[in-house]
Amino acid sequence: MHLNGGATSVRHMTDTRWLDATQQAELIRTGEVSPKELVEAAIARIEELNPELNAVIRTRFDQARAEASGDLPNGPFRGVPFLLKDIACACEGEPNSFGVGPLLEMPWPVTSFLAMQFRAAGFIPLGYTNVPEMGTTVTTEARSFPPARNPWNRNHSTGGSSGGSAAAVASGMVAAAHANDGGGSIRIPASECGLVGLKPTRGRVSQGPLVGEAWAGGTIDGSVTRSVRDAAAILDAISNPMPGDPYIAPAFARPLREEVGADPGTLRIGFLDHAPEGPYLDDPECRAAVAKAARLLESLGHHVEESSPAAMFEQEFIGAFMAIIAADVEATFQAFELLLGRPISDDEIEPRNAFHRAVGKSMTSTQYLQARGFVGQWARRMAEWWLGYDLLLTPTLGGRPPRLGWFTADGPEREGERIASFIPYTAQFNMTGQPAVSLPLHWTPDGLPVGVQLVAGYGREDVLVRIASQLEQAEPWAGRRPPEDAG
Repeated sequence: MHLNGGATSVRHMTDTRWLDATQQAELIRTGEVSPKELVEAAIARIEELNPELNAVIRTRFDQARAEASGDLPNGPFRGVPFLLKDIACACEGEPNSFGVGPLLEMPWPVTSFLAMQFRAAGFIPLGYTNVPEMGTTVTTEARSFPPARNPWNRNHSTGGSSGGSAAAVASGMVAAAHANDGGGSIRIPASECGLVGLKPTRGRVSQGPLVGEAWAGGTIDGSVTRSVRDAAAILDAISNPMPGDPYIAPAFARPLREEVGADPGTLRIGFLDHAPEGPYLDDPECRAAVAKAARLLESLGHHVEESSPAAMFEQEFIGAFMAIIAADVEATFQAFELLLGRPISDDEIEPRNAFHRAVGKSMTSTQYLQARGFVGQWARRMAEWWLGYDLLLTPTLGGRPPRLGWFTADGPEREGERIASFIPYTAQFNMTGQPAVSLPLHWTPDGLPVGVQLVAGYGREDVLVRIASQLEQAEPWAGRRPPEDAG
């Protein structure tokens, strides 16, 4: 099927495949296209591209067509096609499976506050994107679905857990898609698919009504996008607090979209291009990505020097983080069992999550609180570094996008080690609650994206948007697109 096939009523419509969401919304506002025309074009692209990429695992095309033809909220993205991740962004009466086999057909009992905000912004959801089971790994290769494939090379991973969303945006199915992040799951797929991935500050986006906090406050929702301005404007649209939220992030002085193009001033930036010797990958392409970004930042007038928080690689952090995940996974499975009205057995889920369940069941409440207590003290040691710096620059990941199957190639007993080796730089900032962004500033010689991460102080997405916008202008990535025959 051709790109715009299926949209036979289009009035020689502008090819919208590579326009960002802001541009698409502007076309609707000016009357150049209609919401229905944009939706039909995006549906055609999904039908054409998805059989190879497996980015979308459940569609709602009929509902989307009806919504596009009806009265839409007059939000900033009125009529723009969008995709929801199949984790924690539920619409009443539609499945939201978390990649868990027994939940694939179970309709969700309530609509999440986040889904309401996406709709109020004017987005039209076309379906749900591929995820790893429970979002507990960094590649989108769940037992429940075919693996999501990277548009830059279809033999490689998209990252996870928002890998389906990233594949959909990178391939041009839609301009932006929902993503969430508990240990890097916005930033990881953004890095591997050549996108912008902005992880907001803790409490910036509500997880209501069913969830107050998950992973001890480490999880947060956002989006994956092709432009900084989309990332900023989408966060503006979804950052309204819901009564009863346990955390509320500091308010911005003005909307984030107004920070796009604003002068960031002269910033003091510390950089780290590799983790200490030990269990982590150290890919020379990741070091090269940081070196390139550091040179670019210096050329823009910023002060850049090698420095990073001393507490960042304390080994006790890994144990505490994994204890928090295990307890939360078991509690979540128990909630799923209540919804299903039956137990979920270990042979119905992946070995990784069966292990998390076993650890969660064996943990005492005291042990759980001790893990949280350690993280609280450790986060204070981390925060001290930002008293002297505005930003930290790191690779987003320890390596370039791996081939599909790499994480489990040595068996399930080695999967955890490989996951940990791949993400030296992301999970720390879920537990500190700080905002961070992955930017597509580097590609390997064979054409795979490698992102760099910038981390700001608590509540300072405004600083991230200013610097990300400055980098986007200095080293534009909008023209880089995956080859049609990648593989």
